[in-house]
Amino acid sequence: MTITQLKYVLAVAEYQNFTTASEKCFVTQPTLSMQIQKLEEELQITIFNRKKKPIELTPIGEKVIKQAKVIIDESNRINDIVDQQKGFIGGEFRLGIIPTVTPTLLPLFLKAFVNKYTKVQLKIEELTTENMLLKLLDGHLDAGIAATPLENEHIKERVLYYEPFVGFMDENHRLYKKERLEIEDLEIDDILLLEDGHCFKDSVLNLCSSLKSDTKDHFKLESGSFNTLLKLSKEGLGMTLLPYLHTLDINESDKKYLKEFEAPAPAREVSLIYHKSQLKMQLIEVLKNTIDGVIRGVISFSDVKIISPLQKRKKELV
Repeated sequence: MTITQLKYVLAVAEYQNFTTASEKCFVTQPTLSMQIQKLEEELQITIFNRKKKPIELTPIGEKVIKQAKVIIDESNRINDIVDQQKGFIGGEFRLGIIPTVTPTLLPLFLKAFVNKYTKVQLKIEELTTENMLLKLLDGHLDAGIAATPLENEHIKERVLYYEPFVGFMDENHRLYKKERLEIEDLEIDDILLLEDGHCFKDSVLNLCSSLKSDTKDHFKLESGSFNTLLKLSKEGLGMTLLPYLHTLDINESDKKYLKEFEAPAPAREVSLIYHKSQLKMQLIEVLKNTIDGVIRGVISFSDVKIISPLQKRKKELV
């Protein structure tokens, strides 16, 4: 039994196809199949039911896969331990980022990071918080950037910044003439929202959960794009809320539609998250330090009220 054989087995279990697994492992399909067959012969078991399409694990195969994941994870950690001892800053680092953070934070730190740490192969994936957590727990990500707190016992959270909410509305909106907004001014039926799956939507719903609701019969719209929400808001179809960093890219002519909140402003907490057993701490530290270095000059808000995307969910469960 070899580590390579176990990696091949995990690849087939993940992709449920020998050809796809061989491509992901950068070997020929006959080589991968032969090594898995050797492992099955050595263990005197059948790991995969090859008659099924897609390929399925046998009952004993499921147990083998579970243990193989542990063995591969621990073998990878040997390299992490050595790199950490040497102070080596390099190798592959898989980072997940939620969609409402990617377009604003990534341009701020990515160029500085890749120019300074040339030996790091940074692989970035845009994910919802739910999928990010699954990948962190399964070992398919090294770290993530998400709205917190998440309060997962296996996940470590390190705050990067607090990002205030900012209102956006046209001149005819009932709140436009106010110099600053107050949370009590908001009506949930008057706010254009992102679609389900965005934690920013959960934060807005939590912010408005105790506020009045106007139940008039009118349209409901949820979009995956802040740009769409801004265009509709300018047409007088409702107001929307934006994370502060998104307001920096708004056209000068549209900045008159922005309204900040009275202090303490409602805000979201954005953190670097990773598994508590993560050993690539030297990479996590340099990533956090890089982001800290650029974000301090952009967000200077200190008087904020954190709105957690999980608080509303907790109330529903009580």
